[in-house]
Amino acid sequence: MRTARFTLDPAFTVGTVDPRLFGSFVEHLGRCVYTGVFEPGHPTADADGIRGDVLDLVRELGVTAVRYPGGNFVSGYRWEDSVGPAEERPRRLDLAWRSTETNRFGLSEYISFLRKIGPQAEPMMALNLGTRGVAEALQLQEYANHPGGTALSDLRAEHGDKDPFGIRLWCLGNEMDGPWQTGHKTAAEYGRIAAETARAMRQIDPGVQLVACGSSGRSMPTFAEWEATVLQETYDLVDHISLHAYYEPLDGDVDSFLASAVDMETFIEDVVATCDHVGARLKSRKKINLSFDEWNVWYMSRTQEQVSALDWPEAPRLLEDNYSVMDAVVLGSLLIALLRHADRVTVACLAQLVNVIAPIMTEPGGPAWRQTTFFPFAQASKYGRGQVLDVRVDSPTYDTEKYGEADLLHATAVRGEDGTVTVFAVNRSRTEPLPLDVALNGLGPTSVVEHSVLADADPDARNTLAEPDRVTPHTAGGTTLDGGRLTAVLEPLSWNVIRLA
Repeated sequence: MRTARFTLDPAFTVGTVDPRLFGSFVEHLGRCVYTGVFEPGHPTADADGIRGDVLDLVRELGVTAVRYPGGNFVSGYRWEDSVGPAEERPRRLDLAWRSTETNRFGLSEYISFLRKIGPQAEPMMALNLGTRGVAEALQLQEYANHPGGTALSDLRAEHGDKDPFGIRLWCLGNEMDGPWQTGHKTAAEYGRIAAETARAMRQIDPGVQLVACGSSGRSMPTFAEWEATVLQETYDLVDHISLHAYYEPLDGDVDSFLASAVDMETFIEDVVATCDHVGARLKSRKKINLSFDEWNVWYMSRTQEQVSALDWPEAPRLLEDNYSVMDAVVLGSLLIALLRHADRVTVACLAQLVNVIAPIMTEPGGPAWRQTTFFPFAQASKYGRGQVLDVRVDSPTYDTEKYGEADLLHATAVRGEDGTVTVFAVNRSRTEPLPLDVALNGLGPTSVVEHSVLADADPDARNTLAEPDRVTPHTAGGTTLDGGRLTAVLEPLSWNVIRLA
């Protein structure tokens, strides 16, 4: 096998990692909330019904921004249903997931959950621009953020939350380009209501940070045209535009699945080009950043059949994908793609946090455990802070049906404020180890602190309720840093974190 190579130099950087890049997503879908985050009566639950074992894992995962309450759910969401005494909150039909929503977990509980995670966990609130509009968005903003002295801010205090919630980051709807979305709109219709909502919200607080809906995926027939039309209306009023992408091995095409990040990087670059084209047309010096606020491996082809069979249950077992080592390697590669575009991708949310296509699984009344995908995210969040170095790989390649010739090596590197350097690397070969040679020019590290690997002789190995620790990272041997040159061998089908100091 030919050696893969690249050079690191502090003079060549991509940008600084925004902590929000390691966000996640809690939607009222399946068991993400109920028996996931929230389970009164569970042995570890606190007085507010939040599961302590889940809290511990969320902190270990390193989650920052948490998007809520949807997702498709938000387009039928009535925020008033989710506040006040829990026993008085109405039960509603959720059209998105053919389920019954009890509203026992609502806005106050969401903010309380974030505060229990710690100060690093920031709220990211989605607004219903499907069945509702400007007036309801302003009412929610006043209830959540105004300090007091108005009907809605005083109502929040009456409900037990004297202090404002301080929500800075708001999503102007969800996937409004999608025909599946309740209240689906054309780009012109959505652009208009998004602009009016943004303008009004900024009258209350000029410092709010707003995310306009981009395309639900790069494969949408209106992709790029949607972004251009929406931004023509909203460019000076919003800070971000959203991207959503999910990947799975369709029709057994594993080679293309392993190269999913090729599509993600192209998606990012196409949206950046569209944003900058609109900015140029408007003669604006402002740059729109990207909020990749839904991304993951998701076996979506199974979902429609699951949902259509439902008859309005409470918190059904939906979208509970059990992830393999291969899935974890792909997820690690998607993280690398986000880091490689940290100059423009300043928010990202792994969808979702618990049980629903999630890194954390729970059993009602029982344990919580880490899926294989937990480990790449936790390591990237912990060690991927600082300046992303520009990585241009010289790698052996392989052929894929979807993306043509793809590199076997997918990699990036982050330099911390303390001068440490962390290399994140994926070997996409299913059968062969990949020798790696990295030149460090003008960088301070002189030794290898750790080379952590997630790989397994069985690429289908998984963590389950019966075997929650079947798959964990292990330490690689033989990795050296000598004379400014890093050498390593990456195991077949592996996620690698090489820390240098």
